[in-house]
Amino acid sequence: MSDERRFFRGFAVSFRQMFKKPNTEFYPEEKTPTQPRFHGRHQLNRHPDGLEKCIGCELCAWACPADAIFVEGAPNTDEERFSPGERYGRVYQINYLRCIMCGLCIEACPTRALTMTNEYELADDSREKLIYEKDDLLGPLLAGMAPPPHQMYPGTTETDYYLGNVLGAAAVQSGEAEARRLGTWNAKDLDEEVIT
Repeated sequence: MSDERRFFRGFAVSFRQMFKKPNTEFYPEEKTPTQPRFHGRHQLNRHPDGLEKCIGCELCAWACPADAIFVEGAPNTDEERFSPGERYGRVYQINYLRCIMCGLCIEACPTRALTMTNEYELADDSREKLIYEKDDLLGPLLAGMAPPPHQMYPGTTETDYYLGNVLGAAAVQSGEAEARRLGTWNAKDLDEEVIT
């Protein structure tokens, strides 16, 4: 093959592209919607009454190949209950400088507490802001939810939560959450409510 033929053959792809219409994406102004199963930012989910689904088992941290997740569990008490189980995730951190968005943590979670959203804009100007804490990862409180800590739905067990039998917060739970927010809640109030 002659040198001239090699030259033109090598540049054939470039010449073809020169006459095509450019495909310009105006990313910050026009955001393309992601696919439904896109792996984006993580979210810690809540039960319908507001209690957290995370039980602090640390399986997600063990499953993470990049060692990007740190979980520290703590026991629930009658005075402060954050999840229906025996434990809850007291500290939960995801380091997005390490995370490879593989989704293995999602597969490892036994309570579906951790899911991935379609949010993909995670860039920031400092390294500290890319370490998401529990407050950054927790899902929002929707209508009918009471902010934890509060007691479980009256007359239920943790099995009822995992079977989906709890559909929202009871008045007792909402009242306890409001009293805690105002600083007027007392553990003795709980005993009186149980007795009556």
